Formats: sequence, structure tokens, C-alpha cells
Amino acid sequence: MPPRLLLLLLPRGGLLPPLRRRLPALSPLLRRIPSNKPPGYFFLSPVRAFSGYSGMAAGSPEQQQRSVVVKETVELTEKEEQIFRRLLDVVRHFGLGTQLRVAGGWVRDKLLGKDSADIDIALDNMTGQNFCEKVNEYLELIGEEQKGIGVIQCNPDQSKHLETARMLILDIWIDFVNLRSETYAENSRIPTMEVGTAKADAYRRDLTINSLFFNINNNSVEDLTGRGIEDLKKGLIVTPLPAKATFLDDPLRVLRAIRFAARFNFTLAEGLKEAASDERVKSELGSKISRERIGHEIDLMMSDKHPVKAMSDIRDLGLFYVVFSFPENSNPPVFDKCDWQCVSHIEAAWNLAYSIGSSVFSGGSDPKLQDEQRRLYLYSALFIPLRNMFYLDKKSKKSLLHHKQVPVSSYIIKHSLKLKASDAETVVNIHAASEKFAELILLLESSVDVGTLKGKLEDEYLEIPTDSVKRVFAGLILREIKDFWRVALLVSILSYPEAENAADILNKQVELPLRKEKYIRVERAITGLDLDGVWKLKPVLDGKSIMGVMQVKSGGPLIGKWQQRALKWQLAHPNGTMDECIEWMKQSQSKRQKVESST
Repeated sequence: MPPRLLLLLLPRGGLLPPLRRRLPALSPLLRRIPSNKPPGYFFLSPVRAFSGYSGMAAGSPEQQQRSVVVKETVELTEKEEQIFRRLLDVVRHFGLGTQLRVAGGWVRDKLLGKDSADIDIALDNMTGQNFCEKVNEYLELIGEEQKGIGVIQCNPDQSKHLETARMLILDIWIDFVNLRSETYAENSRIPTMEVGTAKADAYRRDLTINSLFFNINNNSVEDLTGRGIEDLKKGLIVTPLPAKATFLDDPLRVLRAIRFAARFNFTLAEGLKEAASDERVKSELGSKISRERIGHEIDLMMSDKHPVKAMSDIRDLGLFYVVFSFPENSNPPVFDKCDWQCVSHIEAAWNLAYSIGSSVFSGGSDPKLQDEQRRLYLYSALFIPLRNMFYLDKKSKKSLLHHKQVPVSSYIIKHSLKLKASDAETVVNIHAASEKFAELILLLESSVDVGTLKGKLEDEYLEIPTDSVKRVFAGLILREIKDFWRVALLVSILSYPEAENAADILNKQVELPLRKEKYIRVERAITGLDLDGVWKLKPVLDGKSIMGVMQVKSGGPLIGKWQQRALKWQLAHPNGTMDECIEWMKQSQSKRQKVESST
């Protein structure tokens, strides 16, 4: 269901008591309408509960076309005025006759009332490098320091279709490029570039909302396609030229259209959706575009405001298996409706995290870590249905008779999306930790006998007090997953008990609060055991100390086993000292020796 403004007509006293009791979750979302409205009106508005959430319920792809507030003019900051004035001084001093236009995203964002530091200047009669050289000439004339000029070569795989010059203007990086038109050869996304008019440049842009110019010379917005501002107001994603031809020229634009639709919560035009679903377009996307570029676009979607909408659009347009290509011969094979299951899980994960709030992503004072936790949580949720799927990696260093079994989710992240190997490793670790958390949750949430788990944790040298079993087991999980333990716990809450369709369960009004409360209880139980940050705990005995107790001169597997026992002992005895741990080791060995001698 798409987000909408909900007006509630209420008595002056506010919510009726029965309604307030039945809708406790609404109270933090209710805000009074401004004073010019009649008393008793409230509106229900989305609240940012965690980083990146901006009010789209579950990321539903069915967006109603709506009106977007668009400014009539571009309002410049003081710094922008200074920059543009400097550039105009260069044009006038040398009599260049150049029309300076800010292109693309900066204009769009300004009209939407958003700040933007991404200033790209389009030039109508010279290259970017030539203009930058003129800027430096002018700086020398007025006695200011010249700036270095960086030239970014044409690189279609990075969506750079023409050479771009970059330099610092009043401490802000500005890109300069000449206006251009382009034509594409068959089986290539490398265009033939020609110097073009501003109108030709606008029409060769990916979307109408990105085709707007701000003319610095006359301080005006130029909508040369005739529909950029109209589409911005409608919240509509449209290509300036016919969509199918645009996508066949550069199939990456399919993903860019989805990304911008998700970023602004805009609607994909019907003609665009039809073109994006075309079998030839899908084939070209898979064959012409590098996996690095596909992965970059997906990662931008996952890190943006509406990742669920983006994934829903990818699924609905039939692009899921093009984007997330699977390895051959996965075991078990890819199942029917796998794409729907994956998107259902990320939708459920989004809803669950939103209902809990920002505490899920516990990066502390490090916003980058919080963003990383959020991003990898979403990847982990998307690939929950694949967590028990593997493939044989024939390129591994193992012998041909013993190919390495690799999780399919790892293959998709590393090979289909070409993201970091550490991303794949973290997602696999989150899935593994979530299974262990499922066992811990049973222990914490019920009166299940801990005897079986106690037996797994102990051996002939180590005995763990019954009341410490939960702390030891939880501590071992947290030491493995570290900062991502809350993420893994949330994935576990999402995954267990298993359901045929996670979204069907978590969209129910009863089930979502139940799982939310379960997460809160378990999270508090773990922090109550003083385990948050346990992975930073310094071992009470290091390998050298253990070697001293055992009177051996070299390490090896035996020392490693004793290090693990000492860690479990330390978790079971959080206030234990080094001397106490050494005494335990000596007693354990002595008891074992007596048992062996008696038998």
C-alpha cells in the first residue's frame, strides 16, 4: 500500500480512549495540524525510525502518481553565487562567448529544495580542459594561486561518455564538459560523440528529470525537452527519447531509472516499464554492461532511501535473474518464485527493522559503521531464501575430487555484483550466526533443558556451571559476528520460525509486533549478560601463558584447544583472574591424569 497522508477527525480531547488503546503504535506518529487548521485534526505521517527510512510502507512498487513540490526558480547559496560569478568573470575577461550551464542532478535537486554539491558545468563552444586552462590564466592575472586540472578520460563502463575536466573553484570541485550529442554502434554502449547543442544534449540524457539545465549567464532554468519540470512535478520517471531505443543504446539506464524512481519514490512510466521488460533489453543488460557497473547501481539502491521499492521494481520488470545471476548447478537448484521469496524477505526485514528503530544498527558514534550494518542487513535479508544453497567452486585450490562448496549468496555478491569479498563473507557469517541465535533464543525464551548444549560446550577438561551455559554460548556467537550481532539476531528473528513467505507473516498486524517484542527481549537479555563488546575482551590467558602452564616449548593444535577452553572458562567466570584460570587448568589436568591412571 503506497504511503499517503491520513487525516483523522477527532474530538477536541484527542483520540477516543478505545481508539487510543487499540492503536498504541500510532501515538508517536501523530502530530497536530498547524494552527490554521480546525482543532481536532491530526495527521499521520511517517517517521524516520532508522537510517535511510523515509516513509514508504514496505517499499510497495505500486506507487500512486502524486504531486511533488517543485520550486519555480533555483535558489543559490552564497558559495554558489561566488563560484558562478568567478566563472562568468573568466568568460567576459577573455571574450569567450561561452554559455555556462549547470547540468543534470544539481538542477533537479535544487528544484526539489535539496542541497547539492555535485556541480557539472556544460560548455557550448570549448572542451572542459580548455576552459579550465582559461580559469587558471585568469587566476594568475588577479594574483591568485592556479589550481591543478584533473582530466577524466572517456570510460563508458563508468558512465563517462566524454572526457571531463575537474578543478577546484573556491574550494569546491567542479566538473567541466562540452555539450554533446551521441550515437551508438550495434553491440556496444560506447557512443560516437559529437559537439552538440544544448537541446541535443538534453535529449541524450537518461531521464527527463535529469535533462534540466541552469543557465548561469541569464540565471534561468532551461527545460529543453519540454517535460522535465512537468515530470518532476508528477513524480514520473520517463526517458527523453523512446525508452526501448534509449535502453538498447545504454542498458545501464534501466537500472538508473529504477534507482532514481526509488530514491525519490517516483513512478516508472508505463512505456518505460514495458521497454525495461523487453527480452532484448534484458539480454543487452546482461551482455553489454560490466558486472562492476551493475553491482555499483545495486549497491547505490541498497544504500538509498527506498531499497525495497528498487528490489520490487527489479523483480516486477523480470530483471532479478539478470542482475543477480546464479551459478550453474547450484544445489539445491533455483526454486520456483525464488525472486519473489527474496524480495518478500527484504520487505519483511525492512518492516521489522523500521518497527524497532535505529538501535538495530549499533555503530555507536560511527555513522559509516551504522550505514554498513544497514546495507549488509538488507543483503542478508534479500538472500535468506538462498542461505542453504551451495555450488561447487571448480576454481578453488582444492583438488578436482574435492571442490569447495560455496554459498550461492557469496557467489552473487562476489561475482554477479562484483562487490567486496568482505561483503560476501559478512553476509555468510550473518546467516550462520542467525542459525546459532535461533538455538539461543529457544534457551532464553523457554524452559528448554540446557543439558544438551552444556554437553556440546564441555569436554573432559572443562565443566561449565549450568547457570553460565547461556552466557558462554551467547558470548561465543558474539565473538564470531562482532559488531554485526544485532543484525544477525534480527535476521534470526526474521527467519525462525520459518514460514513459506516471510512477508505474509510479517505484514500481519499481530505477527510483526510479536517478533519485534521477541527481538527486544533477547537483545536485552544478551546485554543484561554484559556481553555487548565481548569480542574486544582480552583473553585471560594467551597462548604463551598456556604453554607455560603445560610446560611445552612450542604451540600447535593442543594449545589452540586450551585457548578455546580458557575462553569458555572466562565467559563462565567473568570476574575470574589469571591466577584462578591457571589454577583451574592445573586442577583439570590433574583430574584427567588421575582418571587416566585409574583406568
